[in-house]
Amino acid sequence: DKQYVEPGTVLVEIDPRDYQVAVDQARAALADAEASARALHINVPITSVNTASQVSASEANVQNAEAGIVAAQQQYDAAQAQLAQAEANSTRAQNDLVRYKQLIDKQEISQQMYDQAVAAAATNSAAVAAAKASAAAAAQQVTQARARLAQAQADLRAAQTGPQQVASTRARALSAEAAVTQKEAALEQAELNLQYTKILAPASGVVMKNVEVGMNVQPGQQLLSVVPLNDVWVTANFKETQLKYMRPGQRVDINVDANGRTYKGHVESIAGSSGARLSLLPPENATGNYVKVVQRVPVKIVLNPDQNKDFALRLGMSVEPRVYLK
Repeated sequence: DKQYVEPGTVLVEIDPRDYQVAVDQARAALADAEASARALHINVPITSVNTASQVSASEANVQNAEAGIVAAQQQYDAAQAQLAQAEANSTRAQNDLVRYKQLIDKQEISQQMYDQAVAAAATNSAAVAAAKASAAAAAQQVTQARARLAQAQADLRAAQTGPQQVASTRARALSAEAAVTQKEAALEQAELNLQYTKILAPASGVVMKNVEVGMNVQPGQQLLSVVPLNDVWVTANFKETQLKYMRPGQRVDINVDANGRTYKGHVESIAGSSGARLSLLPPENATGNYVKVVQRVPVKIVLNPDQNKDFALRLGMSVEPRVYLK
């Protein structure tokens, strides 16, 4: 209290621990957001490469499956031809067996020839069964090859969504960048709040204290005042009848009651209205009767340089100014 301070002097410090915790939390949130953004940016080229590889692999699988269908179909056609040949051979062998039966009954051929015909018929019947099994297997291979083609085509369609996947990954990366910007703003706000715990003198002057150590303060509460004694002036309320020849720049002698000294100054400006007009409750003539009252108009008088080196003047002091009109 009553101490002279320079600009930037710490006047009041609010307990900063809560605000320091908020800064630490905001800094940690920013680090997490930056890590997420970096990870998502790395995923963008990886996703692009992976999707391109999947498309190429799926196209190759489709081609292989189509070639597999052609090969399986050819095998099936060959099996059908073998089956037809085996059936023809079996029919001929059965017909031969019937003829050999008639001949053996008449004993026109030997038993050995008949036995050979019986064996040939049995062999051809077995060949027919084997050809049918081969044809069935070939048909199953055709079905499997078509199923593999359908699966390869489905995989290709899934792989062709790669651009959408890359766009989605890129959008998540951009969202992560926006989150980083948001966290940076939150950290900056937290750091500002931490700085606000130290109230610094905005100008040099004498401190008038209204706060004590340990007080609980509220936003907007006045804690102290800094009176800039190096920048003081006089507000002289002259009568309006005295302003006829008064002009800015005219020299003034200011007699101060507190120390009896006379300071040199000059008129800087004349107010744009009377003091009563700008008061909180300006006077109004409610009776309808007009009474002429001499008004007072504030005139600002500033001191000449080096007139207040010892900072002896204080706010609210009574002075008597003398303006030299000529």
